[in-house]
Amino acid sequence: MKSERPRQLSTAEERRETVLRTAIGAFAARGYWGTTTSEVAKAAGISQAYVYRLFPNKELLFTAVVEHCFVQVRASLERAATEVKGSSPEAVLGAMGHEYALLISDNDLMLIQLHAQAAAVSEPAVREAVRQGYARLVEYVRGASGGTEGQVQEFFARGMLCHLIVSMGADEVDAPWTRTLTAGVKHV
Repeated sequence: MKSERPRQLSTAEERRETVLRTAIGAFAARGYWGTTTSEVAKAAGISQAYVYRLFPNKELLFTAVVEHCFVQVRASLERAATEVKGSSPEAVLGAMGHEYALLISDNDLMLIQLHAQAAAVSEPAVREAVRQGYARLVEYVRGASGGTEGQVQEFFARGMLCHLIVSMGADEVDAPWTRTLTAGVKHV
């Protein structure tokens, strides 16, 4: 008779990560208001009660997803800053922009950012998570790039323009208005 290994139960932290990864896809697809915790639980293969043990309410689950996405963005920008050839603000910001373009080709991450910005309008906890996430990113980009206030602002403005271009597929339409929006903006 073959000896069976005892079944190893996942820890609460592993389950939390599973729920978080599952919630990213669910919230990306349907947004804050259109996603239920029962949908997340079902997709994660756990009970809704267990989701609530890990995240006491939908708001906390969504803000954890938003914070997770900001961590991914920061890691991407850090990677670019350490691998860039050259140290001028333009070189560092250019490398960060390229890495960010690669990152938002993951539609889930971009959709979470867009849904978070929409929910921030009326949901104070989401607004605070978005504020804190951007505060950390702006300060990191400022420090890592050595860029001026104007350069850092332009970096973030270009990122928002990239969101708009990608979300509506503007680069797939050949028209004067899309050429205006996409001029000088290259999405990977």
